[in-house]
Amino acid sequence: MNDRIAVLGAGAWGTALAVLLARGGRRVTLCARRAEQCDAIRVGRENSAYLPGVAIPDQLRLSADWSGVVRNADTVVMTVPSRHARASLIPVTHEIRPGTLLVSATKGVEEDTLFTMSAMISAVAPPGTQIAVLSGPGFAAEVARGKPAALVAAAQEESIAIRTRELFASRTLRVYSSTDVVGVELAGAAKNVIAIAVGASDGLELGSSARAAVITRGLAEIMRLTAAGGGRRETIAGLAGLGDLVLTCTGDLSRNRSVGLRLGRGERPDVQSDRAGKPVAEGIANARSVRALAARLGVEMPIVDGVYRALYEAAAPDTIVDELLSRELKAEF
Repeated sequence: MNDRIAVLGAGAWGTALAVLLARGGRRVTLCARRAEQCDAIRVGRENSAYLPGVAIPDQLRLSADWSGVVRNADTVVMTVPSRHARASLIPVTHEIRPGTLLVSATKGVEEDTLFTMSAMISAVAPPGTQIAVLSGPGFAAEVARGKPAALVAAAQEESIAIRTRELFASRTLRVYSSTDVVGVELAGAAKNVIAIAVGASDGLELGSSARAAVITRGLAEIMRLTAAGGGRRETIAGLAGLGDLVLTCTGDLSRNRSVGLRLGRGERPDVQSDRAGKPVAEGIANARSVRALAARLGVEMPIVDGVYRALYEAAAPDTIVDELLSRELKAEF
């Protein structure tokens, strides 16, 4: 209970987790990238840019001095968007002490290396760092407001997964543990891309049957990718897989689904939507990285490929739908 916790990244999810931990009596510091953002949250006791309407507890500290906070932390929680995670983490890795728990709450695959977030952390963090990931179906606005949710904490060592599980569990947040880090992370990255496809289907007004088909066949693509990457198929039936996929594909608060809706309605989403002060739809960047990882592993992911083409090659969503429907018929599994 007396662990000092640094939450890196004051976006919606980072703020929500910091609020959750602070309300549970933890000693938490939320680290913002920009001093002006930090000052605005401190003065207004609200993160109006990313999580409006949620009061920041008085006991939650704020800082723009990432190195100083990490130096004194027993636990570091990374919530920076995946394409900026490495660049944000490297400057503070020398401050991480042996035995520190470093939790990735970021869902994504690096574009250049095709590393998951935990693999990237393993490459840059000092020896002795305890690495875990936190994933599953949780909208920041709901978790921060104390609405019931369930997540999964994963680490290669069960003891670290349990330590992470106990850290985040609260009266309103149930946390399960897992040792399938690969499965949890690949599911979390790929589901964002599938959610864009579902949003595009809804934007095209293709109906509920089409939505169900995209979700289900998207789940099959995630399952194939996970198996090829060394993860366990049963993980895809759990919170990090099916649970997060359903939430992201159907929830009105889903940024990835919103990107797809705009695509389906003929708009061109900004593929550089991770500018400072703008909420991030991770599926935009991960359409590229997940597609590239699938190619490396020899996994067929036609829905992911279609989302990539719609985002980066200006392919018309209705044309992609026609192509998917005209694929050769085959057995379901």
